[in-house]
Amino acid sequence: MPKFLDAVKGFGVTFGTMFKRPITEEYPEKPGPVAPRYHGRHQLNRYADGLEKCIGCELCAWACPADAIYVEGADNTEAERFSPGERYGQVYQINYLRCIGCGLCIEACPTRALTMTNVYEMADDNRSDLIYGKDKLLAPLQPGMEQPPHPMAPGTTDDDYYLGRIGSQERSDSGIGPAGNQEAGR
Repeated sequence: MPKFLDAVKGFGVTFGTMFKRPITEEYPEKPGPVAPRYHGRHQLNRYADGLEKCIGCELCAWACPADAIYVEGADNTEAERFSPGERYGQVYQINYLRCIGCGLCIEACPTRALTMTNVYEMADDNRSDLIYGKDKLLAPLQPGMEQPPHPMAPGTTDDDYYLGRIGSQERSDSGIGPAGNQEAGR
């Protein structure tokens, strides 16, 4: 008799859920909210004047356990400057067929050039389109930014860029960095 009651209890769960209203997501037409800290597609960031933050050091490629990142650095010249300092990332590619989304590349970047956005829709029907180059990874130019190559802001050094003293005149005059803290060692 107890085995019969166990079977009836099991069917009770089935019957209870059978008459509940289904939860349906209308995903492609109405995408749902994304968590603010979700790690999706990568982005190569820029400084406030439009110069690229990537210095072509290749640390992100070395840190990647899936070997999904390829970086080829090149030297800046006074005639063509893409980033402050000596070097920039001439070729930057991320192979999303290999990327596992671990974020180790983000931690390895010394200039915070590489971050992850909330964009998660990267599916494609062509394998070669899932290898993103600089054209897809670079952050778009905001108002007030100039398309590189161009010289650094007048009267600044590469240290000013790395310490966050580029942008509004108020920030560079007061010595307050992007986090609102006094810069150490000024």
